[in-house]
Amino acid sequence: MAKTKSKRIFYLDALRAVAILTVIAVHVYAVTRIHVMADFATGPSIRWLISQFTGNNLRIGVDLFLMLAGALSLGREWTIKEFLGKRIPRIVEPFVFWGIVTGAIAVIASYYFGYNFIYSFDINSILNFFYGVFMAKSPGFLPYWFFWMILGTYLIMPIFNKWLQHSDLKEAEYFLVFWLITCLFDFTLNIKFPIKLSYFVSPIGLVVAGYYLRHTKREILDNPYFALALTFLSALLIMGIVTYFSTPTKFHTLNRYSLPITLEVIGVFLLFKNFNKFGLDLGFIKNENSLFRRFVSLIAKYSYGIYLIQGLFLCIYVKILPYYDIYSLMIVLFILIVFSSMLTMHILNKVKYVNRFIGAK
Repeated sequence: MAKTKSKRIFYLDALRAVAILTVIAVHVYAVTRIHVMADFATGPSIRWLISQFTGNNLRIGVDLFLMLAGALSLGREWTIKEFLGKRIPRIVEPFVFWGIVTGAIAVIASYYFGYNFIYSFDINSILNFFYGVFMAKSPGFLPYWFFWMILGTYLIMPIFNKWLQHSDLKEAEYFLVFWLITCLFDFTLNIKFPIKLSYFVSPIGLVVAGYYLRHTKREILDNPYFALALTFLSALLIMGIVTYFSTPTKFHTLNRYSLPITLEVIGVFLLFKNFNKFGLDLGFIKNENSLFRRFVSLIAKYSYGIYLIQGLFLCIYVKILPYYDIYSLMIVLFILIVFSSMLTMHILNKVKYVNRFIGAK
């Protein structure tokens, strides 16, 4: 019997892989940036700029996940029951599974190896720790806030899907204009726009943007050189803002929903969508069976599970790795977390019954 051809779209898989890799990179930045803070006193050093590039210019992972949710789900024929019945278990089951498993590992690591996930081992303390795990408050589990955000986004998506099914892309543009206004005022300038625009605030704006960018036929948005320029100029703007507002005792961090990062993530999405229009003869990208494409698709497949376990690996490795220099620490941490997360997911994905709960899709 012939194999059914995969319906996966490679540039969307590649964006999902980039999303999870940038999430890991930003979390590595968060635990290593302290080593370069003093560099700013005599002017931003190269290693300070690299650290801040990692922490701000790569703050696009969550935005990309939201755009991909819109690109893949909106404007399609499905009922609320079908959508929620399929999507909600996909995020809830891995969240509960990994919360219990990695939470238990954290307690064991604290008890036997002196890690600081938990300090007291009575029943109340352990229960409070697990409550903090699922509420994204316990050490090592702060990234779990993503679950609650994406859950809320999924709950509202059926409303937007019905609207977009009966609208043309110009009506989506109307929505996105006001969304960009909220990105500018609420998340960049940190002031309230005089008109209350709560219904246009991210993350739902990114979901609609993902749908729009995938389906738009506007000539400028289908131009790879425009996408490249938008990405590059946004990156320069982000670094300029970060450098200007930072001090020797404080790193300036842009909100992930700020306008500069929003423009950068739009540029990245369009760059991947239109990459084939550069006319580059890259066999490792064109060949569906190449090792590169298979590896990218594997990262994309495991991305949600990786998100749920990478925080634990980060906390473990950052304690045992010696500090020689910021470059070595960041690179080694990043490689170890990616490798450990991928290996864990790949092994468990082969275990019957367990594989349905790990976040592989």
